[in-house]
Amino acid sequence: MDESPEEAELPQSLKVLRRLVTALTATLIIGFITLIALFVTRLGERGTASVLPDEIVLPEGARALAFTRARDWYAVTTTDDEILIFDAATGELRQRIKVESGGQRRVA
Repeated sequence: MDESPEEAELPQSLKVLRRLVTALTATLIIGFITLIALFVTRLGERGTASVLPDEIVLPEGARALAFTRARDWYAVTTTDDEILIFDAATGELRQRIKVESGGQRRVA
């Protein structure tokens, strides 16, 4: 008799259900540990973070609203509805884009 007295009293369907719940619990624990291990290894591979400029010189009167960074340029959105695109290596202004605000527009 390898069954405990508690298991001997349970119907066969409940014994199967108990084994299924135990297997599901073990699967969830193993999956969670695998997921955490993948996060740790993947985030460790990223290396150094993006290098941000120490200082950004904006044109006279411009006030920064938002900033975004790409591989070889970065952009500053101003409160005057302009996008200023700078060279990441030199910090020089590459392009100045005026954003038109013409009320509500629908994009189809």
